[in-house]
Amino acid sequence: MHIVDHRYGKERVRLTTLDRSVSPHRLVVCAVGISLEGSFEPSFTDGDNRNVVATDSMKNTVYVLAREHGVTSIERFALLLATHFAETYSAVSSASVDIEQEVWRPIEGQDAQHAAALMRASTELYLASAHHDGTSGALSSGIDLLQVIKTADSGFSDFHRDRFATLKDTDDRLFATTLRVEWTLARADVDATQDQEFRHRVRSTLLEVFATHNSRSVQETLHAMGTAVLESIAEVAEINLQLPNQHHLLANLEPFGLDNENQVFVGTDEPFGNIEATLSRSS
Repeated sequence: MHIVDHRYGKERVRLTTLDRSVSPHRLVVCAVGISLEGSFEPSFTDGDNRNVVATDSMKNTVYVLAREHGVTSIERFALLLATHFAETYSAVSSASVDIEQEVWRPIEGQDAQHAAALMRASTELYLASAHHDGTSGALSSGIDLLQVIKTADSGFSDFHRDRFATLKDTDDRLFATTLRVEWTLARADVDATQDQEFRHRVRSTLLEVFATHNSRSVQETLHAMGTAVLESIAEVAEINLQLPNQHHLLANLEPFGLDNENQVFVGTDEPFGNIEATLSRSS
């Protein structure tokens, strides 16, 4: 028997860091995932663990490097971790690090933000992924669980018809989705402030296009959103968008003698459509 490929690591390492040197305080609440590839076959085949970096050590590395370097952005911290594992251990051929960050913001007072009181703004997550192959690193940023809905200017019609098709054409439907978006920059040598700036610009561009685009399909709106990011932010080299189509079905009110002109809906979790595409400046 042959091992085709293998990897191992630690998932969901919970990390909270606090910087009181700034006002308002900078709070970072995140979960870190680490995955290593390399010369670990003997641990699988012979129980030989001499090359294995214990996953408990991986967890401790997250906390030690956070204390020594701080977390100015999850992108810089992910790259720091991936570089550490790839360059520190000779058995490691490549290291990947994924970070999900919760969105916390200062509570707004009557006249100003409170310096030491924060609230979670939404279920939205910020994403960062880093990979290091022992020679160089690659980095991407993203956003997940960004919930949006269009209540007008959305339709779906003229799709393929066969004996399995029961869906009716419509030019007036709710378009609800929970965005997951990831992008890479043309160059990775940016600082933590630029990481945050690019995320804000990508997010604002996506939301503006979603709000204003006259959607004939989720696919068309996805393409318009990704295109707008590439056209307006020259530093973004590639962007991947996932837009699940979270259906809201018209409630049947006929048994009660009532019509329903797109006013009362039943939101459904399953099944749902899933639309994904990657847009790049190069072919």
